[in-house]
Amino acid sequence: MFSRSRPAAAPAGMSFIAADVVISGNIATEGDIHVDGRIEGDLACAALIMGEGGRIAGGITADKARIAGLVDGSIATRELFLSRTARVTGGVAYESLSIEAGAQVDGNVAHRPGIATDADAAPLKLIAAAAAE
Repeated sequence: MFSRSRPAAAPAGMSFIAADVVISGNIATEGDIHVDGRIEGDLACAALIMGEGGRIAGGITADKARIAGLVDGSIATRELFLSRTARVTGGVAYESLSIEAGAQVDGNVAHRPGIATDADAAPLKLIAAAAAE
């Protein structure tokens, strides 16, 4: 039926932003997101998985984040994993951090115990702000 191969089905509760998708604007969800495309805006979610081709120009707030692409903005997360292909330009606040050899961070990196409380509330704050506009 389709001439191009389709990505494997995303697990229940996970939204998938494909490589050919560009989103301009903030995204807030209480669920998980897998990003292979591009987001131009802030992202707040429970868990983020970013593929090597993923690009986010904006801030990220998540309970857990696994980054393999390019982030031009700040990251606030309880648990952060930066793969060897990750490139981050901006401040990083974390509770737990793992970095593979080759990953690059150009910005402040700060340990923030208890940051999960802020990450849990962030999606709701972004949704409320968007509704007020």
